[in-house]
Amino acid sequence: MTFSDNASTVTWFTLSGFDEMMGHRATFFSLTLLCYCAIILVNVALILTIVLDENLHEPMYIFLCNLCISGLFGTTGFYPKFLFDLLSHLQVISYAGCLIQTFVIYSSSCADVVILAVMAYDRYVAICTPLEYHSVMIKQRVTVLVYYPWLSIFCLFSVGIVITSRVRLCGSHIEKLYCTNWSIVKLSCSSITANNIIGYIGILFYVAHIILIVCSYAYLTRSCLNSIEDRGKFMQTCMPHLLSLINVAVALLFDVLYSRYGSADTSQNFQNFMAVQFLVIPPILNPLVYGLKLKQIRNRILSFCMISTKKKKSLM
Repeated sequence: MTFSDNASTVTWFTLSGFDEMMGHRATFFSLTLLCYCAIILVNVALILTIVLDENLHEPMYIFLCNLCISGLFGTTGFYPKFLFDLLSHLQVISYAGCLIQTFVIYSSSCADVVILAVMAYDRYVAICTPLEYHSVMIKQRVTVLVYYPWLSIFCLFSVGIVITSRVRLCGSHIEKLYCTNWSIVKLSCSSITANNIIGYIGILFYVAHIILIVCSYAYLTRSCLNSIEDRGKFMQTCMPHLLSLINVAVALLFDVLYSRYGSADTSQNFQNFMAVQFLVIPPILNPLVYGLKLKQIRNRILSFCMISTKKKKSLM
């Protein structure tokens, strides 16, 4: 980096979150690789199940497929670089790579919330107005709802990344395992008012969708209490959504709050756990919750397993 007027042109960042991990790098590498393989396996399995079975080509399952794609997208921004850093003696990332990693990880996490909001709307229409469901959830509207999370999040985070890229930095030391927008902004030696404004807009956007989901399910719960049939539909299709929402929202909220207000006196290992939990728990649990809870998907996966087992036996 080159220095002028107490500011610097930063071309590389160092990641100090690895300091206490390097003594057990082989263990962490093995566990991380196993976790990443599990994430790829369960998400790809669910995506292929939905894509290959025409009976699952319905809005609810299409949105679920979108959620799995979001999980794979976000983890791709973290795990390959993290695994490489565990094998490296120097944990660094380029300035451009840091901005890209920030964009990928957090756009995916917020896209999860928006997709869950879309899924809540789909369940609201399906349960509260079942006779109008197919006239409301037409192909064009489903297409819009599939693209809406990605376009809205990409636009919001693109603006945030552009604003962050214009900030003058006075340091290149990031105290995390990966790059975040706030960790870059904290190194600023110029005004970050614009960053704070876009940050609050992002939080409001995130919270607004959570409120939308909560209101939808509050109305659904009240409506379903009057009908045993609707109560069964709610428990079968809406409970996985609620579990995924709690999973994603709590994990992301912990990360945001701890990044901004967490104490520096806590151990590095705890800080690392808080930093990666939303990149580990939701991508694994979301497809497992849906795969085990939704009867159509569970039956289809079991049938695939039975067919593959029979083919193996016939070849022996």
